[in-house]
Amino acid sequence: MTQDTRTIALISDVFWQEDGPDRLLKRLFEAREMGAQVAVIPELALNPWSPATRVPVDSDAEELGGSRCQVQMNAAREAGIGLIGGAILRDSDGSRFNTALVINDAGSLVGHWEKAHIPDEPGFWEADHYQPGRNPLSPLDGLGFPLGVQICSDANRPQGTQLLAAAGAECILVPRASEAATWHRWRPVLIANALTSCCWVATVNRPSPEEGVLLGGPSFAVDPNGEVLVESTDPVCTFTYDSTRLEQHRVSYPGYLSVRSDLYASAWSAIPPRL
Repeated sequence: MTQDTRTIALISDVFWQEDGPDRLLKRLFEAREMGAQVAVIPELALNPWSPATRVPVDSDAEELGGSRCQVQMNAAREAGIGLIGGAILRDSDGSRFNTALVINDAGSLVGHWEKAHIPDEPGFWEADHYQPGRNPLSPLDGLGFPLGVQICSDANRPQGTQLLAAAGAECILVPRASEAATWHRWRPVLIANALTSCCWVATVNRPSPEEGVLLGGPSFAVDPNGEVLVESTDPVCTFTYDSTRLEQHRVSYPGYLSVRSDLYASAWSAIPPRL
């Protein structure tokens, strides 16, 4: 395997139960044995799916570096693998944000992304649990290559994927918590995101129903040509790509089309934000 080859593990499991820390470590070792340099776990995998109800629970959230953060940082360090994890982080003023954590193989937090687009419907009363994120969109470089992170419904605003790719992200990773019955809607969006942004796109979901919410659906990865690399409900699966192919995609259609940031920024600035 060359320094330009990336192997990423998609781990469809949750770790909020009493044995969660041990199982997380076991899954990360399994991913490492499969050749992965980075593993992705589902949205808020160390929390129960509390947005099933409208009632926020104080103990679901923590300060940066809290217990769930530490479990994930320790597991990444012990397994020797990069990790895209997550937690509900609480600011000093009490504001809460659904936050993806980018952790390197030494167990250090090297980046994060706050979920920007917050659902508010039965089974997904997320607006009662955390606020829309404040991060500017930009690739994260802390794992040795530029990647983008979006959380679940963020991927259904494709301009975010396209912006991350235009800014240099090789791969967009999407931790998810969605219902199995809606997979037919997610799949074409993810393929279109990869095709139009000319980068790799991958997602991993919470694996099974929780609190009456019919969560589930496959892990999935697609390349810049729209070719599906993996679509699996296995607890751990991997995909591999060669980053040297990225330039080829960026100079062929539609990658070579101009990036009209001036045109679109002007148009977007005239539209009031809808949170």
